[in-house]
Amino acid sequence: MTKILPVLYLARHGETAWSLSGQHTGLTELPLTERGERNARNLGPRLAGLTFAKVFTSPLQRATRTCELAGFAAPAEVDRDLVEWNYGDYEGLRTAEIHDKRPEWQLFRDGCPGGESPDQIGARADRVLSRVRAVSGDVLIFSSGHFLRVLAARWLGLEPVNGRLFMLKTASLSALGYENELSQPVISLWDDTSHVSA
Repeated sequence: MTKILPVLYLARHGETAWSLSGQHTGLTELPLTERGERNARNLGPRLAGLTFAKVFTSPLQRATRTCELAGFAAPAEVDRDLVEWNYGDYEGLRTAEIHDKRPEWQLFRDGCPGGESPDQIGARADRVLSRVRAVSGDVLIFSSGHFLRVLAARWLGLEPVNGRLFMLKTASLSALGYENELSQPVISLWDDTSHVSA
């Protein structure tokens, strides 16, 4: 009998004013927009029928609110390692504004002055994956875009810089799993927004 390997589901938080404007939102606490709340609710039916051995959420308001609206507040455990990238001096800035001063800057390669380096966020992702892989059963995580992109890269055994290759929309659902009995980590679903309203 083939062993069914667990799946790690990733839910990005719903829309905020800054995700809409393209401002880097690291540790700043922002509420979801009205559309963000609606799309977070829509995650509930999208996840219906799935059973999770563990649910983890970032402590940031936008993630915990998304978790709550999707119907997972009760089982969710807060994991501080799931917070978004600390953008330091670049918090609240748009990429174009950063490029005015540092034209060659790339988040996933360079990190942020006064904030986190790619190695630091990669180490956080590795700690999360270590805890997730110790769980017997599927796991659901609520977090933020850039962190989840690094998490996916580390799941695949890639360096944090490769998070730049994955895009994630707000309130999207992704799944990281394994290829059959080979235990080869793969992306089985990415950036699904079929449940999201326009």
